[in-house]
Amino acid sequence: MSAQTVLPIDRQSVAEQSQARREPEWMTHLRVEALELAESLELPKLEKTRIDRWNLQSFGSYKSNEPLNSLDQLPPAATALLQNEGQGKPDNLLVQRNSGVVYHSVSEQLKAQGVIFTSLQDALEQHGDLVKAYFMSVVGKEENRLTALHAALWSGGVFLYVPQNVQVEVPVQALFLTDDAEASFSPHVLIVAEQHSSVTYVDNYLSEGNLGGLVQNGVVEVVVKPGAKVTFASVHHLNDSVTDLTYRRALVENDGSIEWIVGEMNSGNAMADTTSLLKGSGSQSDAKVICVGTNDQKLNITTRAVHFGKSSESGMITRAVMRDEATAIVNGVTKIEKGATKANGEQTEKVLMLSPKARGDANPILLIDEDDVKAGHAASVGQVNPEQVYYLMSRGISRAEAERLIIYGFLDPVVAEIPLELVQNQLRSIVERKLGQ
Repeated sequence: MSAQTVLPIDRQSVAEQSQARREPEWMTHLRVEALELAESLELPKLEKTRIDRWNLQSFGSYKSNEPLNSLDQLPPAATALLQNEGQGKPDNLLVQRNSGVVYHSVSEQLKAQGVIFTSLQDALEQHGDLVKAYFMSVVGKEENRLTALHAALWSGGVFLYVPQNVQVEVPVQALFLTDDAEASFSPHVLIVAEQHSSVTYVDNYLSEGNLGGLVQNGVVEVVVKPGAKVTFASVHHLNDSVTDLTYRRALVENDGSIEWIVGEMNSGNAMADTTSLLKGSGSQSDAKVICVGTNDQKLNITTRAVHFGKSSESGMITRAVMRDEATAIVNGVTKIEKGATKANGEQTEKVLMLSPKARGDANPILLIDEDDVKAGHAASVGQVNPEQVYYLMSRGISRAEAERLIIYGFLDPVVAEIPLELVQNQLRSIVERKLGQ
């Protein structure tokens, strides 16, 4: 423990806030216990990134929110993310503004199927036993100071539960918006897909205005039961006045499948760890991550698959584009545990630098404790190939357009494989804005 550890809240305040929200006693106890843990735990040790030098003091305070009368009350940048293929007001949508959920819509079809899609706060009241069984079970509060602080201070978030054998055909959406520098913003997303079910979940993180170094300390937990399939798509687009810290983790049982689609498009410093724990035999994980850094951003992006089950498979593709003086550490970790025979893990990390002062490290890591397995990796770091630029310019294309085409060609092998057209379009639009193309 650092002697200079200063927590953003005290034990009594945590307990009082929990009781004011009418949370069950077990949650109040968990929050207080986690805060005490945070005081004794260290910050995570990141590869080539001194996160202890980042501004991690401003977590804000919990503030209640007035429900929205209409989605039109949201900023235009937020409503633009809530497209519904021209069908008017989107169904199966949850909107969080700062500390809590302000809009919630669920279709009658999902209700009839027994699907639960609600705020985590409401789920504590209405489905407390389910939440208690899974909350902080995949990401442990005792892992480091950030996870402990999240368990103590989380606000808002999503609870998505899909019953056995239910196939959810239409994606469910969540929007997380922060525009108040004094309000806490640390959502917790908890997804449970029961045996042989399937669901696609999509969320966006957005900020408005100067938030004075606010910390977004979020956690995602996905529980994939035998034979179930979850597609999880997330785009983070927080501005440079927000520090984004996110742990995403899935626990996948026999023949289950998790697909991660992640766009790390923040403008401020960011740390993201996306991990699949392949516990079951025949379990599968596929992760596609795109990252764009500009100005003097510092980014640490880790994608990880840990194989426990026999014949488990994982694939990871990360592509990052760095401009100006941005720095990115891109880690891919494949861990195959003893006993995970016939496991297969493949990963690729590539970083493209657009300026001499931009920096990028691609670190493929294979940790193999079993003989009868397959594992492979590929990694590259480099600048835009001038020969490609000159070739395109010789065909009458301007230098700016030539570089734009090369960047899109670099990212497109990942973007084009995303099965959700809405997410594809969002990523392409944000890339254009961030790179000024």
